[in-house]
Amino acid sequence: MPSVTAASSVPRSATAVDLPVAADELGELPPELAQHAERQGFEGETGQTLAIVADEGQPTQILVGVGPRDEVSTTSLRLAAAALARAVAKHEWVATNLVGQLESDQRAGAISAVVEGVKLAGYRYRGYKAESKPAVERVTIVASGRGIKADLARAEALADAVVLARDLTNEPGGSLTPESFAAKATEAAATAGLGIEVWDEKRIGAEKLGGLIAVNQGSVNPPRLVHLSYAPEGAQTRVVLVGKGITFDSGGLSLKTAAGMATMKVDMAGGAAVLAAMTALTAHDVPVAVDGYIPLTDNMTGGDAQRPGDVFRARNGTTVEVLNTDAEGRLVLADALALAAESEPDAIIDIATLTGSASGALGTSYAALMANDDDLAAALTAASDRTGEKIWRLPLPEEYRPQLDSTVADLKNIGAGPYGGALVAGLFLQEFVADTNWAHLDLGLSAMTDVDKGLTVGGATGFGVRLLVDTLLRWSN
Repeated sequence: MPSVTAASSVPRSATAVDLPVAADELGELPPELAQHAERQGFEGETGQTLAIVADEGQPTQILVGVGPRDEVSTTSLRLAAAALARAVAKHEWVATNLVGQLESDQRAGAISAVVEGVKLAGYRYRGYKAESKPAVERVTIVASGRGIKADLARAEALADAVVLARDLTNEPGGSLTPESFAAKATEAAATAGLGIEVWDEKRIGAEKLGGLIAVNQGSVNPPRLVHLSYAPEGAQTRVVLVGKGITFDSGGLSLKTAAGMATMKVDMAGGAAVLAAMTALTAHDVPVAVDGYIPLTDNMTGGDAQRPGDVFRARNGTTVEVLNTDAEGRLVLADALALAAESEPDAIIDIATLTGSASGALGTSYAALMANDDDLAAALTAASDRTGEKIWRLPLPEEYRPQLDSTVADLKNIGAGPYGGALVAGLFLQEFVADTNWAHLDLGLSAMTDVDKGLTVGGATGFGVRLLVDTLLRWSN
């Protein structure tokens, strides 16, 4: 992943430099350059790039499209920077003038957008490969003015948080156990100045987290619960984030297919997003106090694995009949949500790779949003518009609630049929938040991708980190 610095002019040692071009300003290019662009089909559309062969000893010039001039925004700059990162992957050092495409009063947002674009599109997971695809090593943002270093530091903190989430989610389930996740969380919290408490299996039992215990029964790896805290001086509002932390999901005795199991190391992406987002709060001076709960276990098929038909008692006393052990994420979230609600926060936001149904409805680029509070849903939707992390609100239909009625317990963990699974899962979670303002983000398949596009590269996307940070940074009662 490239290192990023700022300078008032293009460094002499840069091996590539961009020339941002608006779609309606192609005529302002030097005639020879404009003709070359026309011959190559370059029209200045957002994310279009065209390399210009340089004279010996001169940096390669990269035309980068930013779209129509009056539509240039942080969103378009983010995509343009991502395209630039891919276009210069074989260069050691690139200088970019993209920040100057927005007015000076939008400099901080422009810097963040460019840093996110070049760092996240240039991301490579290097955990187990002897070699990886080339990526630019150094990026200089051409910009000047007071506070530039602070703007850059905040931008890098956010991009690095997404990288942390991606690295955790890309790590195989056999090595990222609940214990190792908790250890990485402890290290990250220390670096970011967060408070952290890790509950082991004895504490989890004493605290009556029945859902977490039930899911963990088939595993040789003991469970953990990570509690993170961020408490800025003078904060008048407190929000709790809850992230699903299933470090590998076999489906339990309701076993997944081989194909369905192949990507289940990503089932802790919600927990990774919560940890990662919280590491960026101090750098951004977020004014809201934030707690994070991450329940951690894998879902395996060991000798004492929970059986379909078993009943457990959750933290809030609710009994749950488990008819499908592959609907396990909601069980560990139930305990964490109950813990969160007990602390009487102003709001709770949970994030989880909870259902395939969410992606069945919205595809792989969107996460589903469900909420019991319109203002909270609106805040998340506005953050989605700013960050480009796409969400779409779905209902919590009361007429579906009877599907969760059980003949032997207070609730059962799945609905009555194959339809509306994401909505029924949301209704299940709602049972554990009491009367707290609450929003649920079902990542579905948006937590991973097979293609290099925009800010994402093949593997984990880190979806939700930027969305959560933006929401908290702009929080209003």
